[in-house]
Amino acid sequence: MSTNSVASGLQRARSGVGAGGSGPIGPHKRKLLSARAWTLILFAVPSLVLLLLINLYPVVYAAIQSVRNGDLIDPGNFVGFANYANILSQPSFWKAALFTLIFTVTGVFGSWLIGLALALLLRTRIPAGGVFKVLLLLPWVVPVVVSATSWNWLVATPQSPLPILAQSLGLGNVLFLADPVLAQVTVCVFKVWISFPFMMMMMSSALASVDLNLYEAAKVDGAGSWQAFTHITMPLISRSTYISWILMTIFCVNDFPTIFLLTGGGPVNSTTSLVVLAYRTVFQNFQTGPGVAIAFVMTLVLVVISVVLYRQIRKVNIE
Repeated sequence: MSTNSVASGLQRARSGVGAGGSGPIGPHKRKLLSARAWTLILFAVPSLVLLLLINLYPVVYAAIQSVRNGDLIDPGNFVGFANYANILSQPSFWKAALFTLIFTVTGVFGSWLIGLALALLLRTRIPAGGVFKVLLLLPWVVPVVVSATSWNWLVATPQSPLPILAQSLGLGNVLFLADPVLAQVTVCVFKVWISFPFMMMMMSSALASVDLNLYEAAKVDGAGSWQAFTHITMPLISRSTYISWILMTIFCVNDFPTIFLLTGGGPVNSTTSLVVLAYRTVFQNFQTGPGVAIAFVMTLVLVVISVVLYRQIRKVNIE
């Protein structure tokens, strides 16, 4: 190919003329891209509209209800933030908030500690490891109604196995769901029981991504098991840890069936969480405004916690 033909080809390329001299190629290509973009937008519009109808409309409608004094039938009159001021001034709200905090902290960190310990155990060679993994997943796989029924059978009445065992050990007549403190402990333990398999799976996937050569190098440098765990394992799985904390916090704060099926919020409202209080306010007391206001306060708290933990995830990514 001569120098003149190369120069001519470059000149045609600069002026937007095809190699065969058939004319400009830029506008035609832009038209194709534009048509493709419009096609993608048209395909996406129905899904976006559906998402808005399913998610945005209920949120907006609930926000309107939270500033009115209506019920399930009558929307009522506009009262502004009076519902929020009302619930924040009630002792029952703060009692439910305190139990929600206890329930969430216990559920998140209790299930995380057990899940992490089991995930580390499953990385070792144990007999019948596959069967063991399946059995550990059962508390999470079994429907919560079945689990709650089983736990009621274990602790609910004086004729249940655990009260009989406590009495035989000389602890007296222990009623796990009749005493306020014992009921709170039972509900929190039950939450850890049904949640640790999720944490175990999260931690197992995080541990699987850690390079084993790092442990070998640390061992050569004289690091012990605890030093390897604190300086290698925990930093490398911290991102997955924060994500699991965010998810489990959302699960615990919004957990209605675990508490309601086991204790119904009793005795004497000792196990009433914010979501149970919101349910009672709306569907039993028929006070839609205050009940939805409780739900929005819960949502605000969850957003703050999620943002804080997400900032920690970003720091991990940066480092």
